Amino acid sequence: MRGASTRLFLLAELATRGEAHGHELRREAALGKTELWSEVGIGSIYSTLRRMQAEGLVRIVRSERDGLMPERTVYALTSEGRRELEALRASMLRDVIVRADPFDLALACSPDLPAEVLLGIVEDRTATLRTRISSLEHLRDSARDHLDDRDHLLFDHVLTRLRAELDWHDTLHTALSSNRPPQPESTRS
Repeated sequence: MRGASTRLFLLAELATRGEAHGHELRREAALGKTELWSEVGIGSIYSTLRRMQAEGLVRIVRSERDGLMPERTVYALTSEGRRELEALRASMLRDVIVRADPFDLALACSPDLPAEVLLGIVEDRTATLRTRISSLEHLRDSARDHLDDRDHLLFDHVLTRLRAELDWHDTLHTALSSNRPPQPESTRS
């Protein structure tokens, strides 16, 4: 899905901009923090552009060089690219996908791990989720004046999903804790 997300992002950007070179598109993805709320592969933008050019979805308009900067290839959307944009967007707007988390499989394959080890892992994951939520809330709040209604909804969607994941981890922690063997009196605090 990451490849399709990157394609959709690039096609939509070119539809909006008209023409752009890879560095502009990569910078837009980075500035928009797309990696926080989508599966756009910022590192694969150049290879995706080359692949889409070979497929006839984008065309090379020209190459340009600004001062001592490296030469840059400027791309534009083709009519076939516009059709691909419409098809990808329609598919992604309609499909409901909840991805499997590899953690679930690893947990299912870990009956031999001591509860203390699993609890430590869950506590680490919980701390990571809390940090990610806090960072996104801070990012949203600091950018509030620059966000439109759709941007606010996207932040809310990601935060809602992360909070649900945090709630599930809290439930898992409680379940694992209740299966912990009783501690001797001398080790209780």
